[in-house]
Amino acid sequence: MQMICALLIFQTPELPAPLSRLSPWLDHLTMPRGEVYALLARQRHRRFIKTHTPLDGLPIDRRVTYVVTARHPLDLAVSLYHHTTNIDIARMRELTGNALPTEASAARRTLRDWLLAWIGHDTDPRTNPDSLPGVMRHLSDAWARRGAGNVVLIRYDDLCRDLEGRMRGLAERLGLAVPEPVWPGLVRAATFTRMRAGADRYVPGDGIIKNDTSFFRRGSPGAGEEILTGEEIARYHTRVAALAPPDLVAWLHAPGGPSARP
Repeated sequence: MQMICALLIFQTPELPAPLSRLSPWLDHLTMPRGEVYALLARQRHRRFIKTHTPLDGLPIDRRVTYVVTARHPLDLAVSLYHHTTNIDIARMRELTGNALPTEASAARRTLRDWLLAWIGHDTDPRTNPDSLPGVMRHLSDAWARRGAGNVVLIRYDDLCRDLEGRMRGLAERLGLAVPEPVWPGLVRAATFTRMRAGADRYVPGDGIIKNDTSFFRRGSPGAGEEILTGEEIARYHTRVAALAPPDLVAWLHAPGGPSARP
């Protein structure tokens, strides 16, 4: 999504700078706050800022469009598991003074055991936003705000299924007019394959990621359900149903179904 926003703003596959410089990750804490603010102050293009903070932790400004990308929670969890094994913990501690959160560091177990624990773990979503309760709290809040003119929800599955259509819908919501001949190049540049091939330009350059290419491990949905049995998947759905409103749950799990208004 960060790359899509960059492509729509600059309207060329050849970005003028590394993605992390064009779009700082505001709450990553690996760069001093003053440096991030100075970087943003120097920018003359339309700003697009990456954050993992849920909407209720952000100042809501009518001049800002908030784009929330929702991924199937099981796929998100599998991605988190592999992501933590690709992090240089010593480097993270050096830059931030903190190690990995407990939920993430548990990835020393097998993927299946960790995923089952992740599904069942009962934790405060406000202090552990990467937990299943944290993910569903974030998405539930965004879902409740989706009628606002400046809140956009997009499913990762829909980006995989219809990348061009979702990019065009987002451009319209952002008020960005893209010349028709430019579209094919922008869509190709946003694909998982292209981003993986150019990983060194798209992964944050703070030395925390051990292997840039491995950052783009798998682009297709379904990884979580491939690991679990039918009974375990049913247990997951029961858990999610207790954490979020039914219309959000139906939208989140719909197999290639209609997405929320882009």
